[in-house]
Parts: sequence; C-alpha cells; structure tokens
Amino acid sequence: MTETETATLAGGCFWCIEAAFEELAGVREVTSGYAGGHVENPTYKAVCSGSTGHTEVVQVEYDPDVVAYEDLLEVFFRIHDPTTEDRQGPDVGSQYRSAVFYHDDDQKEAVERFVHTLQQGGDFQSYENDEIVTEIAPLDTFWEAEEYHQNYYEKNPNDRYCQFHAEPKVKKVREAFADTVKSEGR
Repeated sequence: MTETETATLAGGCFWCIEAAFEELAGVREVTSGYAGGHVENPTYKAVCSGSTGHTEVVQVEYDPDVVAYEDLLEVFFRIHDPTTEDRQGPDVGSQYRSAVFYHDDDQKEAVERFVHTLQQGGDFQSYENDEIVTEIAPLDTFWEAEEYHQNYYEKNPNDRYCQFHAEPKVKKVREAFADTVKSEGR
C-alpha cells in the first residue's frame, strides 16, 4: 500500500469542500475540522462566532501515485472563489476564508506557483483582474470537527444547504474531472 500524503484546505463550509474531494480517485479520506486560529480544541459553535481565528477546513489524505497535490489544488480553486475575503456564497466571516495550510516546503512552493499562475492568466481560470486573497500558511494544528460534521453531505443529501451549495461543487468535480472521479461515484 502506497504511503499517503495530506493536504489541508479551507474554502467556505467544510461540508461542501469535503463532498467535492470525496469524489476523487486517489483520495483515501477527507476529514472536516478547524485550523488557523488561536484557540485549542475549538468547537463548531466557537468557530462560528468568529472569535477563535479558526476557519473550517478539510484534511485530504491522498495517494500521490494516483492524484498529485497540484491536482488537488486545481479542484480546490475550481470549487470556490479565492477572490472573496472572508466569504463563500452565503457564508460570511473569517471562519469561511479561503486558505491553504501547507504541510512542508514542497507544498508551500507548489501552492505559491499555482496561485501565481492563476493570477497571471491561469490554465483553467484567469484572475488577472481580481486579486486572489487565499491565505497560504503553515499548518500549525488541525482540530477534527465534531462527528456529526464528518461526511455530512453523504449522510444528509436532502439537506437544503447541501442541495444548493455542496451538490453544485460535486457536479463540477464530476464534470471537470470525469477521468479522475471514483468509479463508484456517490
């Protein structure tokens, strides 16, 4: 079995980001949680208050022999708006900011290169006229979210929030990455 690597990404509600990454072949596990703040053992309620400094994130455990870190970045930047500060869709506050928390220097260099390319005109999306505000920072500590947040979209497909916000991201991944989605789908 190949050794896995981990990516930690924040792009709005973790339910939506988690659901999109669950679609990809090579992704072994996606865990919702919190990172980037100053409070130990944060709770959902505390993070939602905006006072912890944390943002909702997902940790993506993946097989680099199947899906590259840069592929994860492409998915990430396709499924959220990296030009809105502290906001994704209806979710507003620093807990919904766009961020990539890198695990090592290779990830840091990869995301910086990726953002630079997008800012200069990009391969799939151009942000030449809009500044990318995605925070790029080292991961200090990842705090796993409460159990009821894990696999939320899968467990609650009829939830209206999921239908309006997670489902379009899942569809976008299925369409844009049809050759790399899991064969069993969702």
